[in-house]
Amino acid sequence: MQLNETCAIVTGGASGLGHATAQYLREQGAQVTVLDHDPRGAEVADKIGAHFARTDVTDEASVAAAIAHAVDRMGRITACINCAGIATGEKTLGRDGPHALDSFRRTIEVNLLGSFNVLRLAAAEMAGNPGPERGVIVNTASIAAYDGQAGQAAYAASKAGIAGMTLPIARDLARNGIRIMAIAPGIFGTPMLRGLPQEVQDSLASEVTFPKRLGLPEEFARLVGTILQSEYLNGEVFRIDGALRMR
Repeated sequence: MQLNETCAIVTGGASGLGHATAQYLREQGAQVTVLDHDPRGAEVADKIGAHFARTDVTDEASVAAAIAHAVDRMGRITACINCAGIATGEKTLGRDGPHALDSFRRTIEVNLLGSFNVLRLAAAEMAGNPGPERGVIVNTASIAAYDGQAGQAAYAASKAGIAGMTLPIARDLARNGIRIMAIAPGIFGTPMLRGLPQEVQDSLASEVTFPKRLGLPEEFARLVGTILQSEYLNGEVFRIDGALRMR
């Protein structure tokens, strides 16, 4: 897939890794529609020359409407990049009692169910594209899927689900000419993390094997670009973490 011919939807594209990905793809000549729950995403999308659809990734009707909007604006969808997600920090048994079931459920709903909801509807749209390669899906997992820390049960479970469904979905969609990959980022310098005190950022960076720094959102974006362009990449999860192994 050539980036300058790509028509991509990017969930969570109003900030963080999603925004970096949407901006990078636009710089490479791709058409992009940002799907985000934050209404401020319209302004963000406009600045990079992208389209926008306010979207709740957990709601079927909302996603269906966003995909229809993206097709109306771009003509088709050839790439689906899922970056929308939330982080939950809560221990299984804390000082105030057991982990709240609602917060666990919400994390799974947004991160795992939301990603699947978007990709399944995007795949149905991609299947009508001319072949042999009709589309590419890239999901965002996390190294927490493998090295989840204390307080990350909900988040790690949601990201492990994304990693675990990659291969079976690749097998499901092979007959439709659609590839799927997942990226498992480590500690990245997103706006949320950059808002932490510098000493906290430095402490996190010191745990990375090499290079000893936070990942750059544009590095994630470039990896997405590589996946889109490399037809033989399918059914795998890529770690991008500077060899960090969390304890």
